[in-house]
Amino acid sequence: MGLRAAGRTEGSGVKRLAAFPDITPELKAAMPQLRGRLLANESLAPLTWFRVGGPAQVLFTPVDEDDLAYFLNSLPRELAVHVVGVGSNLIVRDGGIEGVVIRLSPRAFGETSADGDIVSAGAAALDRRVAETAAIANLGGLEFFFGIPGTIGGALRMNAGANGGETKDVLFEATGIGRDGTRHTFGNADMKFVYRNSGVDPSIIFTSARFRGTPGAPDAIRARMEEVQKHRETAQPIRDKTGGSTFKNPPGQSAWKLIDAAGCRGLRIGGAQVSEMHCNFLINTGDATGYDIETLGETVRARVKENSGIELHWEIKRIGITAQSSFRDGA
Repeated sequence: MGLRAAGRTEGSGVKRLAAFPDITPELKAAMPQLRGRLLANESLAPLTWFRVGGPAQVLFTPVDEDDLAYFLNSLPRELAVHVVGVGSNLIVRDGGIEGVVIRLSPRAFGETSADGDIVSAGAAALDRRVAETAAIANLGGLEFFFGIPGTIGGALRMNAGANGGETKDVLFEATGIGRDGTRHTFGNADMKFVYRNSGVDPSIIFTSARFRGTPGAPDAIRARMEEVQKHRETAQPIRDKTGGSTFKNPPGQSAWKLIDAAGCRGLRIGGAQVSEMHCNFLINTGDATGYDIETLGETVRARVKENSGIELHWEIKRIGITAQSSFRDGA
């Protein structure tokens, strides 16, 4: 199967890939029992909070866990696989993504429920919905999820946290599917959680999780959730096209303070800007490209390093093709 782009176009000073070869007919022929939807050259920009980025060569939406397992088991091994949730912590580069992008839909993977002190959730469930489900069951300890604008799948992958809580503090068990279609179960220790990451094989696609809450007073749980929401509304640019916290906090430091001290508050490149409200948030002011946003982030990193000697590391995930090769993945 060919993986190269069909051609290039110019726009906004950034080289973009016009389209990828359509390999969906070959995939469908190789997977006669597939029930999910396969789309070729589907734009990913509408699926991200930044509203930027090129197309996915193939976008696959499975109808359930069995469908996902069948797809992965049948998929040619040379094809790269990426997973996209609600796109709240993601930059898709302007050239798009070669291979397959998998999106777990809320309809198929978004259910939540509570039984005793356990809250179960599909990987596509919004973090805040998990907090709500826990609150309805009078379970505390999961209120911090109310302040995280992502899905449980992303929370598992990056040990998402906010307002003093982290996923590792409450996870009981997670399930996922490997690149060969096999199912796996992970206890808390198996996740190998560290700050804003987990040690699970990156090829595992999480499909569900179970969390343990602590029985508590309903009024106290609700008050804590309101406190979390108030903090978001007053301290973060939640009504802008943004992607959440851009950089991880260095040990003993606050990323936003380092960015502010380096004179980057309000800094702009193209249509991208460092938020005036919170320096660790980048925003699309209206016409930014993925290249603008990533270039701004790298400029901030360079200025902070020059000013303080501290190197910031990206918390936002960046995937796809760019016309430039100077960016260092994973930095």
